[in-house]
Amino acid sequence: MRLSLITKLTIATSLVLLTFMTVFAYVNLEALEKLLIEEAISDADKLSETIIKTTHYQMLENNQMRVYQMIQEVGTQSGIEHIRMINKNGRIIFSTKEPEIGTFLDKTAAACNMCHAGEKPLTHASTMNRSRTFFDKDGKQVLGLAKAIYNEEGCYTSKCHFHPENFRVLGVLDIIVSLDNMRALLSSYRYKIGAMTFFMLALVWGSMTLLTQKLVNQPVKHLLRHTKLLAQGELDASVPYFSTSELGELANAFNDMTLNLKRARNELEDWGKNLETKVEERTHELKAIQAQLVRSEKLASLGELVAGIAHEINNPLTGIMVFASLARDNPKLPQDIKNDMNLITRETERCAKIVKGLLEFSKESPPQKKPSYIDDIMDLTIALVENQSSFHDINIIRDYDKEMVQILIDPHQIEQVFVNILLNASHAMPDGGDLTIKTGMESEEGYAYIKVSDTGCGISEQNLEKIFDPFFTTKENRGTGLGLSVSYGIIESHGGKIEVKSKVGSGTAFTIRLPLHPDGEEGVSSAAQNGIVLGNIARPEEER
Repeated sequence: MRLSLITKLTIATSLVLLTFMTVFAYVNLEALEKLLIEEAISDADKLSETIIKTTHYQMLENNQMRVYQMIQEVGTQSGIEHIRMINKNGRIIFSTKEPEIGTFLDKTAAACNMCHAGEKPLTHASTMNRSRTFFDKDGKQVLGLAKAIYNEEGCYTSKCHFHPENFRVLGVLDIIVSLDNMRALLSSYRYKIGAMTFFMLALVWGSMTLLTQKLVNQPVKHLLRHTKLLAQGELDASVPYFSTSELGELANAFNDMTLNLKRARNELEDWGKNLETKVEERTHELKAIQAQLVRSEKLASLGELVAGIAHEINNPLTGIMVFASLARDNPKLPQDIKNDMNLITRETERCAKIVKGLLEFSKESPPQKKPSYIDDIMDLTIALVENQSSFHDINIIRDYDKEMVQILIDPHQIEQVFVNILLNASHAMPDGGDLTIKTGMESEEGYAYIKVSDTGCGISEQNLEKIFDPFFTTKENRGTGLGLSVSYGIIESHGGKIEVKSKVGSGTAFTIRLPLHPDGEEGVSSAAQNGIVLGNIARPEEER
């Protein structure tokens, strides 16, 4: 059977207390017994002195009968066993016990050995040396005290003296008293000490039980129950606050640990629940990256192809345009032929534009970057295209970030991208609409963004994946399908991203992201590095 903590503590404390109280009671009883014996010896000595002094005058008058009567009367007092007078030869001349009168004592007996233990008898001895405790023939413990009767001047000068002057001791008065009262008192005191000891043990047991139960056992039980709940996975439980002691601090530590475990478990559960979603998102991102790589490879291969084709077509196309122009300007040519020549010239110019686009697409010229404000570039682009007929019914909304900083870009290439996107937006809104241009910064991601949103017809989902492919266009009889492909390549060469979202009937939104702080760029002035160009200092409002 396993003992509880409170039982162990109480038993240990009680054993320690019992040991100390037992030692205390033993020492106390021994001291009390010694004190009572000394008191009894003192009382017996005073009694013997009283008898000697009381019978002094009767002894001087040799009135022995009166002396014996007085001794007999004193011997009848409670607690006095018997009194006897012994002469210097050891003969009992009187005793309250008549049978021993006239008998002789052995000088080696307990009553005599205090003075006759040596070769020469002692004439004086201390009170303690003249006392002895022993058991009488009835088995009772008694105290005996021998008091010497000295041969004083009054004795050897009186008329009735029988002893010469040179006798120092005439005899001994021996008093035997009972120690029953002392033993009864010691027994009563021993009983009280024992009762007090057990009372103290019971009090300490109860006090230790209550205090240990309140201060130790209950907190430990709370902690143990909480530990079992944790082992079962119950993380909503907590240890109640019970004190500011070390156990209270331990309980707070348990509660903190439980909260941390619960938080960790919730995170694991959330992670497990969202794992499938995260896998799908990562898969989608990987597919997008793969599509981007395929598109880049396709554009690179196609660029090499169209560069050769463009050079081969450009030469005969130039000849056709020159001779068609010359023939058209001949005054002798009939009007109907001139009309045909105008058609040839116009279509040849259209082919020339296509070839020019092909050449620009294949060049992949590196951007010539310099610190520029994208808001300024967008304003220039709008000023360039807003006078075209396709923008007449379009409301242009500018929502620029006033804190926008300069970034390293090629202004001409970025302007070309903006032109392509704005023209596409205007073509998507033939009946007019709203064209919203929003700029801002994503500081945490390190990008500046330009978002161009229209309220046009939108792009179908199947065409949305192809809009950056070369020669893909939804425009009838216009457009080469190279504008967005070229724009894609320009943004990519700047280390940026271009995204498109569209919904048929609701409009399209192009978002361009360009790095705020491109790595490894050269040609940036110290002023720019110190924050004038690329720092967080926005240009004044009047410069916008």
